[in-house]
Amino acid sequence: MTKKIAFQGAKGAYSDLACREACPDYESLSCTSFDEAFAMTRSGQADLAMIPVDNTLAGRVADVHRLLPQGDLFVIGEHFQPIHHALVGVRGATIDDITDVHSHVHALPQCQKLIKKYNMTPHVQADTASAARDVSAWGRKECAAISSTLAAELYNLDVLKENVEDADHNTTRFLILSREKQTPVYDAQSKVITSFIFNVRNIPSALYKAMGGFATNNIQMTKLESYIDAQFNAAHFYAEVEAHPDEQGFIYAMDELQFFAKKVLMLGSYQAHPFRVTASA
Repeated sequence: MTKKIAFQGAKGAYSDLACREACPDYESLSCTSFDEAFAMTRSGQADLAMIPVDNTLAGRVADVHRLLPQGDLFVIGEHFQPIHHALVGVRGATIDDITDVHSHVHALPQCQKLIKKYNMTPHVQADTASAARDVSAWGRKECAAISSTLAAELYNLDVLKENVEDADHNTTRFLILSREKQTPVYDAQSKVITSFIFNVRNIPSALYKAMGGFATNNIQMTKLESYIDAQFNAAHFYAEVEAHPDEQGFIYAMDELQFFAKKVLMLGSYQAHPFRVTASA
């Protein structure tokens, strides 16, 4: 039976593209929300979930960090997906026919040069792929979508112009989630990322002291983000470090962290994506 990987969005979304590139042996499974993608994976209807966490232009995906602590899933991998937008329209349309362009609220500002050059009126849709799907259903030459070329293929649209994004560094980072932890075998020569969530005790300089062990043990912290609760307190912190859980330095650092933390939730350890290795070279 074919394994499945869940994502949020319509077929042809960039999350779908990430699933197909990172896990080509899996069938991508469209979900209407991040909550549904988590639930489908927890229940076993999907084997994995592909969840976006950061974009170089739009920033972090806040809803995902709300779900991670309560998702009962483990991070087993990461994927960096370059985002290359295309202008797509119905069969036979030309770029000069287009008066209205539809896409996601983040995609439209990323293609302002194109929109202004051709004096198009932008319209916000739920996501890029549903915009392409709607343009196909409407069948009007004056309507186009900004989406992936995969969406154009799936919804029988012509690609009117590729790479219409204003910035060529537009990249989304995804986490691959599973019901079971899959920690890679320790190898001192490979780069491993470990993700965890923690709360600190209500004492002065608790966060500074909690992080001290990583500095003294020469462990690189690649991400540290705080999330507030309803009372605007720092409810918890999400952290990622370049370290394998079996490294002695990491063990020492975590011992020190737990002395100042009320709760530590390990989300998983996984091989660093080649994009990260190349970018830091």
